[in-house]
Amino acid sequence: MTQNSKAYLNEDLSFEERAKDLVSRMTLEEKVFQTLHTAPSIERLGVKAYNWWNEALHGVARAGVATVFPQAIGLAATFDEDLLEEVADTISTEGRAKFNMQQKYNDTDIYKGLTFWSPNVNIFRDPRWGRGHETYGEDPYLSSRLGVRFVNGIQGRDEKYLKSAACAKHFAVHSGPEDVRHSFNAVVSKQDLYETYLPAFKACVQEGDVESIMGAYNRTNGEPCCGSKTLLKDILRDEWDFKGHVVSDCWAIIDFHENHKITSTPEESAALAMNNGCDLNCGVAFGRLLYAVRDGLVDESTLDQAVIRLVTTRMKLGLFDDPKKVPYNTIKYDQIYNKNHKEVNLTSSRKSIVLLKNENQLLPLNKSKIKSVGVIGPNADNRKALVGNYEGTASEYITVLEGINQYLGEDTAVYYSEGCHLFKEKVQGLAAHNDRLAEVRAVCDMSDVVIGVFGLDPGLEGEEGDQGNEFASGDKPNLDLPGIQSEIIKELYNSGKPVILVLLSGSALSIPWEDEHIPAILQGWYPGAQGGRAIAEVIFGEYSPEGKLPVTFYRTTEELPEFTDYSMNNRTYRYMKNEALYPFGYGLSYTDFVLNKVDIHSDEIIPGNEIICVAEIENIGKMPGGETIQVYVKVKKEGAPNWQLKGLKKVHLQPGDKETVTITLKDEAFGLYNNEGQLILNEGEYEVFVGTCQPDSRSIKLSGKKPYSKVLRAKETVTLY
Repeated sequence: MTQNSKAYLNEDLSFEERAKDLVSRMTLEEKVFQTLHTAPSIERLGVKAYNWWNEALHGVARAGVATVFPQAIGLAATFDEDLLEEVADTISTEGRAKFNMQQKYNDTDIYKGLTFWSPNVNIFRDPRWGRGHETYGEDPYLSSRLGVRFVNGIQGRDEKYLKSAACAKHFAVHSGPEDVRHSFNAVVSKQDLYETYLPAFKACVQEGDVESIMGAYNRTNGEPCCGSKTLLKDILRDEWDFKGHVVSDCWAIIDFHENHKITSTPEESAALAMNNGCDLNCGVAFGRLLYAVRDGLVDESTLDQAVIRLVTTRMKLGLFDDPKKVPYNTIKYDQIYNKNHKEVNLTSSRKSIVLLKNENQLLPLNKSKIKSVGVIGPNADNRKALVGNYEGTASEYITVLEGINQYLGEDTAVYYSEGCHLFKEKVQGLAAHNDRLAEVRAVCDMSDVVIGVFGLDPGLEGEEGDQGNEFASGDKPNLDLPGIQSEIIKELYNSGKPVILVLLSGSALSIPWEDEHIPAILQGWYPGAQGGRAIAEVIFGEYSPEGKLPVTFYRTTEELPEFTDYSMNNRTYRYMKNEALYPFGYGLSYTDFVLNKVDIHSDEIIPGNEIICVAEIENIGKMPGGETIQVYVKVKKEGAPNWQLKGLKKVHLQPGDKETVTITLKDEAFGLYNNEGQLILNEGEYEVFVGTCQPDSRSIKLSGKKPYSKVLRAKETVTLY
């Protein structure tokens, strides 16, 4: 048989036409086993074995050496869309380099494919959720913008081929608790579903053209997400016109009968998922489709459609084409953590750091005036606190202690103490309570300035089942610093020395005492393998902090609603009633920016029209720096959110420089969803805020900046869609 008689090998045809031809040649058994993440080879058709499971949350994960970028929540704190695409493009380059190498040596194992199950665009609804640091924070708009650009970077911008395939997860309404995720039913109103939980997924589908969607473990309003007609058919396929493939979360389909009790047998579970649009099973449940098709639970044509979608993705990746025609096949293994990737990594670490407090401009420190520095705390030399979860293996790790030592060199004495265990009451098992207290006091005595490095690590917050997770499920029991960390921080304060507190964590912590007493506080997240170098540079003024909080820092755990309550009432900056400790969108700088000539070019909101916001931003300080212009919209209607982020732009300026920024708001930026899931532009008044922070009183007090505002009006109520 000639090549041209096999339509699936004809590169002049569309990928979909070729995929249909290839699937038509498969037996029932062959088709069934192509729907498992461990898809076997079909030698007679020239189909190679392929493992669909790969991860790239903040770098190519779990497959050896790769650049380890800041955890996703840290990338979100950059508020920098362009950076997110650059980071994802770098990840995708390394993914291709590793794939090309692995194919050369016939390695088709798990974590060796080009289908990356990233990004995680779930909403960080509750700060106790252990997996929240995998997300882009609590705001649907920010998550949408960053998610789309991450997808763009992963998938590339070639007209024909995907560089890699991205996957937006976990669809939908998923944010803990981890310990009951296999049986939990997330009950949510249609209004909250469309207003909060779906926008980032919708943006990834309709703007990012994401190739894949992963379902969640839980049920949403009674339906298991990986077999939900509402989510997978009505919304994803019919409303949003999604053309890619859907993958289950790993072993989620067996939860249908074992935990959710929605079905009675493995065959029924496989049928429910397949019939509602789940194409690929991470796990083994779809092996039962052989019986499900035989017994009439699934039409073979439905199975065909799923396999066609899967083969189409592999064809888009160039896996069935002449290797010389696929541009990404030329990426060599020397692209792993090269000089340029190292610089992108360091830049992203610097940009992610958020300056929460800087009393009397204690920071930046002048190293020429300091003879000795104390570095104290359980995260000062903790590699785990650099990387978060779903991580690769870096070829170099720089902890905060190492970064400070490297930066200061031999001219300045650096004294170190672990201070305390991360979560236990003592470091050594046989010792007394607080067994590093004397050492802490000694280090403070010998030091001109003390840098305390505290917080969490992914052993304390993460996914259910993660090895070594102290709290078992992965979620945090509260927002407090664990163990005796607070005691040690008070010792640093009592020493009378200037204290800088560096927090490494993937989520918000409750630190009202520290905010009142410690003069300088930095939030470093899990800053990536180069994180210690970046933090040292920021502390000593090589770089001005520019990060903004993608989550709210609450004052207490007690003010939070029940963890299992998925209503957005009193959650996140958009709906909370109390004053935040540190608000969403907040972050200080070493330099100073002002907005001039702010204007909103309209008084009326007209359906189909855009609102143009213009501002001139100027760096009037003494250092180069970055600032984020933020546009919020408040619907002046009872029951509406406080205000919502609807536009942003990251700007970098040298001292004395200025730039005019234009941010365009579409009519949908003023809409609110109703209980039927319709986006309504309501007749009435709307206030638009343009500034560098939220318009709440706490942000204004902390930053000393008050956003410009203008009231606009819509003259009629209109259903936008």
